[in-house]
Amino acid sequence: MSPSSPTGVLVLGIDAANPELLERWARDGTLPNLGRLLQAGVVGSIRGLEGFFIGSTWPSFYTGLTPARHAFHYLVQLRPGTYDLYRCADHGLARGEPLWMLASRAGRRVAVLDVPLTRLEPELNGIQTVEWGAHDAAYGFQAHPAELAGEILSRYGHHPLGPTCDGTRRSAGDYREFVETLERGARLKGDLTRDLLARGGWDFFIQVFTESHCCGHQCWHLHDPGHPAHDPGFAAEVGDPLHRVYQAIDEAVGSILEEAGDAVVFIVNAHGMDYWFGAQFLLKEILFRLGVTAPPPPKPGASGLRARLREGAAAAWRKLPDPLRAPLGPLRKRASGRGKSAARIPTLRVDAANSLCFPINNGLAVGGIRLNLAGREPQGVLQPGSQVTDFCEALAADLLAIVDERTGGPLVRRVLRTADLYSGEYLDHLPDLLVEWSDAVPTGSMGLANGAGAAVRAHSSKIEVVEGSNRYGRTGENRPGGFFVATGPGIAPGRLDRAVSVMDFVPTFARLLGLDSCDWDGQAIGELLPNPDGV
Repeated sequence: MSPSSPTGVLVLGIDAANPELLERWARDGTLPNLGRLLQAGVVGSIRGLEGFFIGSTWPSFYTGLTPARHAFHYLVQLRPGTYDLYRCADHGLARGEPLWMLASRAGRRVAVLDVPLTRLEPELNGIQTVEWGAHDAAYGFQAHPAELAGEILSRYGHHPLGPTCDGTRRSAGDYREFVETLERGARLKGDLTRDLLARGGWDFFIQVFTESHCCGHQCWHLHDPGHPAHDPGFAAEVGDPLHRVYQAIDEAVGSILEEAGDAVVFIVNAHGMDYWFGAQFLLKEILFRLGVTAPPPPKPGASGLRARLREGAAAAWRKLPDPLRAPLGPLRKRASGRGKSAARIPTLRVDAANSLCFPINNGLAVGGIRLNLAGREPQGVLQPGSQVTDFCEALAADLLAIVDERTGGPLVRRVLRTADLYSGEYLDHLPDLLVEWSDAVPTGSMGLANGAGAAVRAHSSKIEVVEGSNRYGRTGENRPGGFFVATGPGIAPGRLDRAVSVMDFVPTFARLLGLDSCDWDGQAIGELLPNPDGV
């Protein structure tokens, strides 16, 4: 395809938006550009990844593989065969091959812009940006070819939001400025995308709007009157942030589509967003109380005293009123050494060698537990076979018996064994057990300026009472379901009567690009292919 030729396949992602809101607002005219696409194309639901829809969604989307075959589930993971954690970005994130590299080798010209959790591919036949405007900052802004970065910064500058959207305590004015920044970022991303798309000659072109992801995490309580952290005064001053940011993205989509020509167009909302829920902040203490995880041994002498002093200082800091925190914040950061923490690798903060299992990071909606398995861990104690089976069943029963005092129902909805869900060469890179927290009620946030958010109290006969609060500042959390719409030559309007897997898009794109089939875990979506029975 020559540079003056039209685009073949155009993919626009709306990252971690709420699919029900997208469809409702598209159909009622709030999002008119998305609404026109829904009228003209195939609409369907996306089935996410059980247990790993937080970190693995995009890697599975662009590789067509399960987490057990691309190895990525969190930015910091356990190094198999050790009790050490490592940053996956130092090793290229997902191990599976992205679709665009397969297309590049086949001579297709591609543009890959801000797809979450991707690394820069210097051999790419086309252009790529990594984290110009992104929710997860693993590398910082990079581009291929290198001169593209300078061109983007010269013409558009840095994304208005900066490298992260997570904040601490925000006033109503702060929220208003935050939402305006997201709107401005979405429009700038639209302009940038339109510019690059208009240069033509793209067999495959993908851009992802992550502003929706940031807005959902930080502002769900302003959208949702039923959220425990909802403040009507704040909401009246700011307006509905999701409504505003989704509209900005819709406007950007409309401007991009003006340059799309006869491309096959996909709008992909790969996973969703709703209220923050669960009690991941209690998992480690619960495992301590159950006696299956050993706490770290106390540090002797002065170091133990320093630890107690740090704990006391942290408790005092939490009690300080906001007007005192702001001027003291930089001093506290310097005194604690947190200004250098980005270079540090976190630790498990348990006595793993003397534990039957231990928690590992897997996002906040689904907890991860690693078994201390003999023959796999350096000092493993659980023997594979019946001992592991019995232990997992007993631990699951204990977790499911914990009562959330807010509802009188279970705190944990399900406990799953990863090996029952997935198989692959990188299965040992994943947690062994997945703790799905109940989402019956939202979990507030003590990190908000209004101090909203009740503590979670839970009890069982074995753990007695544990309690804690969501101090992270986020009030929205990801959900595994999403939605898509596809339009273009040969695609008849309608709605699929089944949900497609997030892994089904790579085989579909490959067929549309005329690429050879690979050993993917997804299946091509036949309704989107002009000749679904052909090769």
